Order: sequence, then structure tokens, then C-alpha cells
Amino acid sequence: MAHFAKVENGIVGQVIVVNNETLGDLEFPDSEAVGQAFIASLGLDGTWKQTSYNGNFRGKYAGSGDTYDSELDEFVAPPMPEIVEPVTPE
Repeated sequence: MAHFAKVENGIVGQVIVVNNETLGDLEFPDSEAVGQAFIASLGLDGTWKQTSYNGNFRGKYAGSGDTYDSELDEFVAPPMPEIVEPVTPE
């Protein structure tokens, strides 16, 4: 199965699955344009980038809320929030 992430303003909004047969059993990067055309034929607009469930390309598997760095052509996880330890009064 191939996975495609919808990227809006650099942020991943959702990830969908496309059957490999629909992509002509092509490998990335050849499969990406075929998948994008298929997604458009379903009436799903926007920018769709293929992502690897195994992290074989584009840095990591894209998840909702991740960012897409177009210069690196990679998905990046959002930074972890800083954990602030509570201060107990003496």
C-alpha cells in the first residue's frame, strides 16, 4: 500500500492509502505522480506528497500535524513541548 499526505501551508492534515495496483506497482518516485493523478480523479484537491510507512524516503512517515520541509523534501515531526517541572514552595 502507498501512503499520501495532504500538505497545506507546510502542515500535514491527513494521510490516505492508495492501492499499489492503482499505481501500476511502480516504486517511488515514479509512483508519486500516478498517485497524485488518482487522488485528483477522486475529487480530492490540494497538494499530496507520497510518504513511506517504513521511513524509506522523505525522512519519516508523515503524520497529521507534521510539517513538510520543501527544501529538504522531508517530513518533520513537530517539536516536543518543553516539560516544566512544578515548583513546590518550601
